[in-house]
Amino acid sequence: MVNFSTTVGTGEFAFGTDVSFDSATGAFTKCNVGLSFSQADIIASLNLNNKGDTLIASYFHTVNPLKNTAVGAELSHTFSKSDDTLTLGMMQAFDPLTTFKAKINNYGKASALIQHGWRPKSLMTISVEADAGAIEKTTKVGLAMVLRP
Repeated sequence: MVNFSTTVGTGEFAFGTDVSFDSATGAFTKCNVGLSFSQADIIASLNLNNKGDTLIASYFHTVNPLKNTAVGAELSHTFSKSDDTLTLGMMQAFDPLTTFKAKINNYGKASALIQHGWRPKSLMTISVEADAGAIEKTTKVGLAMVLRP
């Protein structure tokens, strides 16, 4: 296997690629490329993944920098399935240690988390995920704890 990854750019624009080639079979096992634009309050990106099968456009915008409020959207298209997924999300920092994030997609899958850090590099996250399109499935609830010295 031969892997090649690189990113080049300036403070506002960046271009990157991630390619893997299997010399035994003579086939590319991975081929992803991406382009991004960022400023202080906006990040936008365009990625072509899965050997050109999936196109993802995303946008993230800081609405209120004083309250650390941001919104974002992502549109994904898979060419082999002719499938589109639109995801909308938001983030709100209640204080420097506590952050709330939520997202929902056009299929009715919604998730949210709240994350709280109580000391440098140590935090606790509670998350929940529900799928309105598959109401017979149970809601997923998660708890994660990161402890670093």
